[in-house]
Amino acid sequence: MRIIAGKFKAKRINSPKTEKTRPTLDRVKEALFSIIDSYIDEGEILDLFGGTGNLALEAISRGASFAWINDKESLSISTILSNVKLTNTGEYVKITKKDYAKCLNQIVKEDKLFDVIFLDPPYDSNLAIDSLNFISESEDKVLKKNGIIVYETDKNFLLKLEKNNKADVLKSFKNLQCIDERAYGNVVLMLYKWR
Repeated sequence: MRIIAGKFKAKRINSPKTEKTRPTLDRVKEALFSIIDSYIDEGEILDLFGGTGNLALEAISRGASFAWINDKESLSISTILSNVKLTNTGEYVKITKKDYAKCLNQIVKEDKLFDVIFLDPPYDSNLAIDSLNFISESEDKVLKKNGIIVYETDKNFLLKLEKNNKADVLKSFKNLQCIDERAYGNVVLMLYKWR
């Protein structure tokens, strides 16, 4: 796995050999960052399900000023720490080891707002839906007024929702709207902004 652009371009970073962590593929990452490029320069980033720190470190490489990387798994945190060391980005990064809801509550307490929020939890889970609900209900907290949320999932999870007549659950948040949806093979990116 590597950083694909910016000041750390071609820098190799670590990825643990486990089923629990699934780093974003280079071609998906490249497409994603071309879509959200205008939010990155000097932007503040939240990577709520950090995994390897791949997306947050890519954002810092491309000019983001700060990234809060969270994950609840010990293996992920040790991988994130090693990747931050490899890229020498410690001064730009805050790392927390928390359940996503506890992390979001800490963010609200600290009155922190982000330009970009990455939601890349295990595909077959409702963690992103719960996170989007939390952010939607928080209104002017967590996400900046002109910020964007990127949710990475897969077609199988969306088909499962469809099969259970819950396909609209990802489009029907109180204060957030899905502004774009793109598929890259089996991977689906959904982008959200304030209504």
